[in-house]
Amino acid sequence: MINIQLLREAPELFKKRLGVRCKAELLEKILLVDGQRREILKGVEDLRAKQKKVTSPDEGRQVKAARKEQEDVLKKLDAEFQAMIDMVPNLSDEDVPSGYAENNRVVKNIGEPAKKDGPPHWEIVKLLDIVDFETASEITASFWPLLKGDGVRLEMALINFFLDENDKAGFTPVMVPALVSARSAYGTGQLPKFEDDLYKVAEDNLYLIPTGEVPAGNLFRNKIMDSAKLPLKIQIPSACFRREAGSWGKLGKGLIRNHQFNKVEIFEFVKPETSEKTLDEMAERVSSLLRKLGLVHRIVLLAAGDMGFSAAKTYDIEVWMKGMGDWLEVSSCSNCRDFQSRRTGTRFKNDSGKTEFVHTLNGSALAVGRIFAAVCENFWDGKGSVILPDCLKQYIGKNSIER
Repeated sequence: MINIQLLREAPELFKKRLGVRCKAELLEKILLVDGQRREILKGVEDLRAKQKKVTSPDEGRQVKAARKEQEDVLKKLDAEFQAMIDMVPNLSDEDVPSGYAENNRVVKNIGEPAKKDGPPHWEIVKLLDIVDFETASEITASFWPLLKGDGVRLEMALINFFLDENDKAGFTPVMVPALVSARSAYGTGQLPKFEDDLYKVAEDNLYLIPTGEVPAGNLFRNKIMDSAKLPLKIQIPSACFRREAGSWGKLGKGLIRNHQFNKVEIFEFVKPETSEKTLDEMAERVSSLLRKLGLVHRIVLLAAGDMGFSAAKTYDIEVWMKGMGDWLEVSSCSNCRDFQSRRTGTRFKNDSGKTEFVHTLNGSALAVGRIFAAVCENFWDGKGSVILPDCLKQYIGKNSIER
């Protein structure tokens, strides 16, 4: 949630920093309604004070009726104000490029991409008989994967590798519920704007998590964290559920955009003065995993219009897919600053004893299905086998995957 006090003080700065992410008309309407509600609130407070002083029953009834009328107006204005402010995304950091994806900027390359060579992963997994998309479609619907044999072993090997490596870097594993309340989905910014992207259990008003970020961001809802424990670093292995699969061309094939996929999410609660540095460290954490896997990748700073709703700054980490001949995003690391903590009421006491909102950051470390696909494409030997990276061999108990 944005800081309304800052919007009142610097509306032009908000319009500039939000840019294409939010229409200026919405900000102007928010300020208009905010002014109206503050004026009505003052009137209500004056009537409350007057009601305490009146001695005549008739005058008392008149003041009470006037107060009730103004309170009803205030209630409607508060609801209108909240509905509008809930749709305003986070402010972009100053160094974030303006515009949309065409303005994304590559900030680091790790390795040189090879020329397109070999089949794409959806052909490889079929040849190896480790993923069965057809049967999954019969069981459920399109874009729901079914892994089997060494496909399951590779999936679990990747999860365990990510967990172990993140654990060495100080990220404590946390297992979370797969369903969250509407309040929790609101807290991290999924609701109300993106409700259509979520799977909902209507009878219980619960949502399947699209990422481990959602339950993680609500761990300290309405609590004051111990500042001595900051930064608090956790990792969340979980299944994720999204309704986003569809007409994406080659990016809609295979394991790239599925309704269900596994992911290991990393999440940090930090003091405000350290969050910018923490984001760079988080991107480096992801890069270190990819280097150990031997995957060529690059770090991309996203333009404002390409960022998520809650993010102030985002790095996408993209892997080169040798079979597809293209880059594929496998991680997105974001600094949300105090946007989510304002929604969840998560605070800490600073060194001066003043209560502040913590800053939150999240990143995929990593999206398992996409790394599964990258391993298949980049280590296909052209003879019928995927030669496994050394770091995975101990987890899967073999050197290669063959039919």
